[in-house]
Amino acid sequence: MRTKTFAEATNTLKDLKGQRVWSLMISLFGDLARREGDVINGPVLSAIMAAMDVRPEAARVALHRLRKDNWIASEKHGRISRHSLTRDGRSQSQAASPRIYARPEELDPSWQMVMTEDVGANALEQAGFTAFLPRCYVGPASSKTPVGAVILAGQKVPEWMKLRLEPAQLADSYDQLAQALDHTARTLPPSTDLTPLEIATLRCLIVHNWRRLALKHPPLPRPLMRDEWPGLKAHILVADLLTRYPRPDLSQISVV
Repeated sequence: MRTKTFAEATNTLKDLKGQRVWSLMISLFGDLARREGDVINGPVLSAIMAAMDVRPEAARVALHRLRKDNWIASEKHGRISRHSLTRDGRSQSQAASPRIYARPEELDPSWQMVMTEDVGANALEQAGFTAFLPRCYVGPASSKTPVGAVILAGQKVPEWMKLRLEPAQLADSYDQLAQALDHTARTLPPSTDLTPLEIATLRCLIVHNWRRLALKHPPLPRPLMRDEWPGLKAHILVADLLTRYPRPDLSQISVV
């Protein structure tokens, strides 16, 4: 019954779009094995992939691609393969971690608006700004502003402005994610009833589905978000689930 409940709770997360196997592996290593020296043994990696309904041949192809792209390194210890993030893989995972794992209460509490004549959108997005109108951007009050820009301190935000700032192209995806996470949160047994392998699988599904959306746009300061925005609801559920089901130590994960 416990295994059936876990499977039922995670099925909605597995069914969401964007489940590329190589990307799932990046999420898994970024969550479980981001530190230097962290290693995932081949049988454990295979078991987690199988728990996410990934076929063995698809997992092998994804692993080959990530080795070729210098994300993952593999070495043999006897008959067991051991896999770890490369230096570049760790660097990129660490760079994305603050965005993925920041809790909702850690979102920027203040904001600013900048108007500029010629600074490109890419530079401003990299600084944490979101386009609002042509040559008009909003972002955290702490973000560095371009030289020559008009800078206005953020004040009370009307609902229509918050709605306009939400990434429209991700509206349906965020709504589906929020619903899937809510189903998972209500259906899962307590962490004490799950094995470390199941918790590792669960966390991978949560982190992956959150990461693939959250990293597609700059983070909005909290005052610029509607309480009803599915993106914020998903963020709250992600933070809650990752707290309820803490990351297991790699030494605890075994295959039976």
